[in-house]
Amino acid sequence: MTTTRLAALGRDDPPLRTLAGRLLTLAEAGLPAMYVPDGGAGNPNGGEPREGGTFVFTRAARGAGRAGSPGGGTGLESRGTSTRYAAITALGARFLPEDRQRPLFGGRTSHEFTGLLVQRLPSVTNLGDAALIAWAAAEHRHPKLSDALERLAALDAGPGPRYTVEAAWVLSALTAARTGADVERPLAAARDRLLRARIPGSPLFPHATGPGLLPWYRAHVGCFADQTYPLQALARVHAGGHDPEALAAADACAARVCALQGEGGQWWWHYDARDGSVVEGYPVYSVHQHAMAPTALFDLADAGGTDHREAVRRGLRWLAGPPELPAGATMIRDDLGVTWRKVGRGDPRKAVRAARGLGTRTVPGLRFGALDRIFRPAAVDRECRPYEFGWMLFAWLGGPTAGTAQGEDA
Repeated sequence: MTTTRLAALGRDDPPLRTLAGRLLTLAEAGLPAMYVPDGGAGNPNGGEPREGGTFVFTRAARGAGRAGSPGGGTGLESRGTSTRYAAITALGARFLPEDRQRPLFGGRTSHEFTGLLVQRLPSVTNLGDAALIAWAAAEHRHPKLSDALERLAALDAGPGPRYTVEAAWVLSALTAARTGADVERPLAAARDRLLRARIPGSPLFPHATGPGLLPWYRAHVGCFADQTYPLQALARVHAGGHDPEALAAADACAARVCALQGEGGQWWWHYDARDGSVVEGYPVYSVHQHAMAPTALFDLADAGGTDHREAVRRGLRWLAGPPELPAGATMIRDDLGVTWRKVGRGDPRKAVRAARGLGTRTVPGLRFGALDRIFRPAAVDRECRPYEFGWMLFAWLGGPTAGTAQGEDA
């Protein structure tokens, strides 16, 4: 499938275009094994049965620990189920031709599967899950979009803070729904909530839109997802309705995380939302490299913001040969239909992250440099989750000229 994003990458860097195409082929090959036809029955690791199917929570190396630590087994096993990951997969798969969507959803199209998710909304109690389903319904122009928006409004009613990622998904869902419903009032409220979440003087976002959800010692920390989803949502708001303030906020956030990108193309994990510095870089997640950073930065450029294409390239290159691992090591496993989830330190109880989070609370920029020498980042998390491939399809097959049935060969 050729889109403007892939075509531009191919013009500028043919080998990297080949890598992106390889990853998209891998996503299509790997997602069918992540689909559970009866939504959980027969899955020994749980998941509420869902008529019509759903997606697993993760596919992990057999014998690996719950955190994905290396085990002695071979092959992969499925664990749990996830409504959230199912909705993200539907968002990305809609860009494939219909005949290539059906193997991913047990014979259904992405549109048909989204309809099943909308039907299940009365039992959905998580705001983020509801937002993603409403977003998928809006992008598919589903006739039950009004039902999805009604459930989203019910779950987002009332005052109080929200997790930043979920608040961003709400805004993206409402922005996508603009052409099919009257959402201007809740959209304006969601937009203002996200913009107000930033600490004055900083371009980055914290983990929550206000105090009350997090303990004091980590209220200043925002993760990479807390940056990419808001900047994507705000860029989309501008693209859909001319909002220079939203675009400027998205641009500033993107500029900062790109300036902090690692020498090996790493997108770092935890940031200080007060001063825009890195709190702790590891783990480095594959999904950030091949999907979340690309889709947010592409959407920003499409909306008229700064083009960070070179940062996208650097991030993608990391997958093929992470500098943290021995020469020749890769996160891409074509034979298993996965990309390994992350490279981390393997420190017990996430000690480095906790120490740096607590230390930077009182002394911004405090590093505890000895921790880098003691806990070197060389542990590979041998699992893969369906949302990683869903966002990958969204990132590389989306764009201004993308459609649900366009394409040449992948």
